[in-house]
Amino acid sequence: MTGPVETPVAAPRPPPSALRIGRLRLASRYLLSPLAGFTNLSFRRAIHELGGAGLCTTDLVNARSLLARRPKALELIQTCPADRPLAIQIFGHEPGIVADAARLLETEFDLDSVDINMGCPVARIAHNGAGAAMMKQTDATISLVREVVEAVELPVTVKMRLGWDSQSLTAPWFAAAFEKIGVAAITIHGRTREQGFSGQVSLDGIRRVVEAVETIPVIGNGDIRCVADAARMIEVTGCDGVSIGRGALANPWIFRQLVQWEHSGSWDPAGDFDDRLTLLLRQFDFLVEQKGIDRAVVSFRRMIHWYLKSMRVRRGLRHRFQQVQTRQEFDAAIERVRVEGPRKFSRSPEPAVSEIPVPAGPNAHW
Repeated sequence: MTGPVETPVAAPRPPPSALRIGRLRLASRYLLSPLAGFTNLSFRRAIHELGGAGLCTTDLVNARSLLARRPKALELIQTCPADRPLAIQIFGHEPGIVADAARLLETEFDLDSVDINMGCPVARIAHNGAGAAMMKQTDATISLVREVVEAVELPVTVKMRLGWDSQSLTAPWFAAAFEKIGVAAITIHGRTREQGFSGQVSLDGIRRVVEAVETIPVIGNGDIRCVADAARMIEVTGCDGVSIGRGALANPWIFRQLVQWEHSGSWDPAGDFDDRLTLLLRQFDFLVEQKGIDRAVVSFRRMIHWYLKSMRVRRGLRHRFQQVQTRQEFDAAIERVRVEGPRKFSRSPEPAVSEIPVPAGPNAHW
């Protein structure tokens, strides 16, 4: 990396501030959002090592699967001392089941907060009454969240969208109700379920959620790809923190950049080609430590595709990693990446920001 940079940011710089979620005091107001298939233990460890993230959250975990101790659910919540502070996000539509899952997490696993998913728009979750479908069920949703809050001593937070569609923007009402029953913080993604991931987030919609509560923090989420995006969200919405998902996958250095910006107005650039290759290998080592080499080589395919795409590695060489089966094949392909470098570009400029794929087609069919 080169030295610090100063890029014009139209929004004023907020004073450096920690964030408190119930009894949990975070070192920064910048959080890693759950991102299905990506925010696993190895990625969270890499983010924590780079610095700046106040809290990382797991991929969403099915409460019923967790209680049944199914291997996939247990793998999603695997953690280690370097992965702290940590929130585990759970979903479900049955109050007793979700509360029991939260209770199990508190008594048997290492975590700092329980997060309830009310934002997932995917049909297999929403059609069962969980995720974003909870935005349509006021009494049942309040009952479920209350039961979880009363089941544990840990701070309970909720991540939700603005509403089911543009005709039912229920998030401000829910935020006020959740504060009264003891929810410690709200994360609000500035789109409706109807929007899916299309269009732009509504900063006005997030601001209305901020205005609906009295004391608990509201964390804004959506379309944060750089320091200027976060600065504008804080200025326009008045939110207490910013949660970043796809933007962190494209630029894992963004949390450190934001903390540097708060303190000095300048920040180090994101990693260049060689920095990203080093980070890629560091994350892969974490995955090997967790799963063993054979499983790690296969399960890293999805993540390495997005690393290499942002590094401008040619398509054929990216595809090679989708076929490797052994450590020897993996190391040989990595050496080829190291020798070839980025396609048609210098190794030194910041790599391109890659869009992270989201479900395609009408969201009614997701």
